[in-house]
Amino acid sequence: MLPVRRTSNSWLPEIFNDFFDNGWMERTSYTAPAINVIENEKEYELELAAPGLSKEDFKIQLDGEGNLVINMEKRTENKEEEKKKGRFLRREFSYEKFHQRLMLPDDVDIEKIDAKMENGVLNVHLPKIVKTLPAAEHRTIDIK
Repeated sequence: MLPVRRTSNSWLPEIFNDFFDNGWMERTSYTAPAINVIENEKEYELELAAPGLSKEDFKIQLDGEGNLVINMEKRTENKEEEKKKGRFLRREFSYEKFHQRLMLPDDVDIEKIDAKMENGVLNVHLPKIVKTLPAAEHRTIDIK
C-alpha cells in the first residue's frame, strides 16, 4: 500500500518496502497512531495502534479513487470534576482526530475488506484477489 501523496505517476517496488521509514507517509496530526503493514500470500493486514480507543471512534471507507481512508475522532471529558453550587472547579476536555489515506494495491479484493478492534489495535484485513489458472488442456501444437 502506498500513501496517496506521490510525486510522479510511476510506482517502484522499493517504495512499498520502505515508505514507512521516509517522508512517504506523512502524518496528518500529532495524534497519528503507528501503522504496521503485513503481507502474506493471501492478504495484506494493517495494524493500527489505538490504545484507549473503541471501534466507535473509527470510520473506515473506500473513496472513489481506490484509496482506503481511515478516520478517527474522539472527544473525552475528564471525570475528575467537582461541582459547587452549579460551578465547575475543574473540567478538562480533550479532542483527538486522525486521518490517513492509503492507496491500495491492484490485487486487493475490495468486496472482502473487513476490520476488527481488539486489545487496543485496529486490524484491517485486505484479502488478495484469488487468481486461478484456467484448466490445463491437453493438445498438440502444429509447427508451421
